Amino acid sequence: MQFALVLAVLCAAVASVAGLSAPTSFTGTHLASHTASAASSALVMRTRSCDLTGKSANRKARVVTFSHTRNHKVQEVNLHTKRMFVPSLMRTVTLRLSTKALRTIDKYGLEEAAKKYDCDLTKF
Repeated sequence: MQFALVLAVLCAAVASVAGLSAPTSFTGTHLASHTASAASSALVMRTRSCDLTGKSANRKARVVTFSHTRNHKVQEVNLHTKRMFVPSLMRTVTLRLSTKALRTIDKYGLEEAAKKYDCDLTKF
């Protein structure tokens, strides 16, 4: 009787060390603790679009080869992350801007360019 009890405890200890024991709680196919840590992450995926102009990728571009085979390709926006000072807000804002937006800012200034494209700088 005692031998069977000791053997059962020993098997349970070896199984837990080896990782053979069943998880205690599931959420779908993932562990509950794994999804809780992923949900608390502050990382947010953003779309690849310009914050000022709203430009996004051209998904209808085509490549024409020498043999006239036409294949689809994606032309991505040339985005740059820039920190700029806004005098009316008295703080800097971080923006993901296309090169066209950078040229517009060089020409008009940040606040005039934001007014032109109807962009609210307070949300950045």
